[in-house]
Amino acid sequence: MKPLKLDVKSYQELLKQYIVSEDETSLYQAEQFSKMSMQQKISPEEIIDVHIQALKELYPDLPAEIDASLDFLMETMISYGLAYQEFQSLREKQVELQSEISVAASMQQSLLSTTKPNVKGIDIGAISVPANQMNGDYYHFVNDDAGYLGIAIADVIGKGIPAALAMSMIKYSMDSFRETQRNPKTVLENLNRVVERNVDSSMFITMYYGLFNLNTNLLQFSSAGHEPGFYYNASKDEFFDIEGNGLVLGVMNNASYEQYEIQMEKDDIVILLTDGVTECRIGDRFIEREEILEVIKEYIHLPAQEAVESVYKYFEKLQDFHLRDDFTLIFLKKNV
Repeated sequence: MKPLKLDVKSYQELLKQYIVSEDETSLYQAEQFSKMSMQQKISPEEIIDVHIQALKELYPDLPAEIDASLDFLMETMISYGLAYQEFQSLREKQVELQSEISVAASMQQSLLSTTKPNVKGIDIGAISVPANQMNGDYYHFVNDDAGYLGIAIADVIGKGIPAALAMSMIKYSMDSFRETQRNPKTVLENLNRVVERNVDSSMFITMYYGLFNLNTNLLQFSSAGHEPGFYYNASKDEFFDIEGNGLVLGVMNNASYEQYEIQMEKDDIVILLTDGVTECRIGDRFIEREEILEVIKEYIHLPAQEAVESVYKYFEKLQDFHLRDDFTLIFLKKNV
């Protein structure tokens, strides 16, 4: 469509009508004129030019000072028009980018989706909420017929689409491992080599991987620099940190990982999380781990899924419903 050429005579009549009467009808017509100009993508300087022409037709003997001021206004509006066009272009690109990110987030959710298993003897609760559209956290359950439950939780140091792609690679690498390679130490060592070869050196991944034997109630686990979780010993009514030495994934090709174990008894609970939980901020300060435990204790008696959702809602409210980091929390509750 060709750009609309403004009718100087019509604008002149409209301007004259308003100068003489200052009535609401003229203002309404000016409003419609503005809307039409925007639809036709007429630049601000074009409108100013028409206004100046109309004004000079109506008042040919304008003082020189007024004439100079109009020239000044025209130059100002030319600069404004260029800046406005650039702004509009950036807005259009932003809308396109937001649309692409929305599609990517939907794909990520599909690619990284995991089913929370329903296994006898363990009550599982899991929640993962991204701070933005893309989630840099990841959790996954692997349940096999041999009586083993694998639990993975990871956090990419880096966000956005690159982090999502890295997490997708982690998931599909894990799915490709043979059953004999699914013990925690071997899983992390294999994943470390995958990350070191395929992920940019500026991006690292922390990860915890545990393997629970449903027949013996033994939990074996290894950690690659991941946020320490908690272990609740029901018989002692005490919480202990779940720690594990190990480099984050992707630092060294030949990194090795220690393997630890916990013999779980009835009502014992393993609590896994990412730093979106531990680095929750109240004003300018980070919450202390003791404060996190106090919140967990308040809801620990609930069914696992209800408990993790209640803890999340507490911290969401504490941060005025604005997450500063991705929030992931898992409860594994031994119930028999």
